[in-house]
Amino acid sequence: MENPMKVTLLTHTPNPEKTIACAAKLCYSASTIDTVYDGLTPEKAADFVEMLAGLGHESPVEHVSFTFGIEGVSRALLAQITRHRIASFSVQSQRYVKENDFEFVTPPEIEAVPEAKEEFLKAMDNALASYNKLADILADKHYQAFLLEGKSDKQAKSMAEKKAIEDARFVLPNACDTKMIVTMNARSLMNFFKHRCCNRAQWEIRAVADEMLRLVCEVAPTLFQNAGPSCVRGGCSEGKMTCGKMEQVRAYYKQLKEGAQ
Repeated sequence: MENPMKVTLLTHTPNPEKTIACAAKLCYSASTIDTVYDGLTPEKAADFVEMLAGLGHESPVEHVSFTFGIEGVSRALLAQITRHRIASFSVQSQRYVKENDFEFVTPPEIEAVPEAKEEFLKAMDNALASYNKLADILADKHYQAFLLEGKSDKQAKSMAEKKAIEDARFVLPNACDTKMIVTMNARSLMNFFKHRCCNRAQWEIRAVADEMLRLVCEVAPTLFQNAGPSCVRGGCSEGKMTCGKMEQVRAYYKQLKEGAQ
């Protein structure tokens, strides 16, 4: 069955813009950290963060981080998002969690064509049937082996199922649903948005990136005012592969950020 995408901002560094401004000001101040921090009003912090963005001074933004809960996304997305290496990921394991009736993501292009959707759903049903059959066959084999090793009936059944799904999961499709918790510092998030909010990004990770950007703009609007694909704050970085829709993209992200404030 299908499961809708859901992105939640679980937690973040308190007073993110004030923290960044304090870190940057400290580099040029003889005062104590407390004095620098306490002297920053929200307005002063926002002004300083905006100035940093104009100067391209990015290292202070690494002092704040944001943690997201992401659900209803595919294993195909997982393969893409984990390429962003300056981040922390905790992902629901197919090795330890049995996919009794796995949820899946249907690409919009398949959803839009009845014949394609019918074939896709058939593939999901076949994958589930194969997964369950393999899990049962392997669990029975491992169960007998664990009994011979002297394990109790309860132990043998539990251990056999866990061992069986380790290998049965190999038939599960890229469409299979997964859940994860992701933490990135603000500098890594800026890079993530640059690549994944672009029209050239794959549709699913672009949708996740857009929602992540909307959420962080609610709590740190000045920090992320220029975030998004490269064309939001300059020219397109895709060269000959450009979508050619820079004005539409800029208008879209302007509206997204204004709606978050």
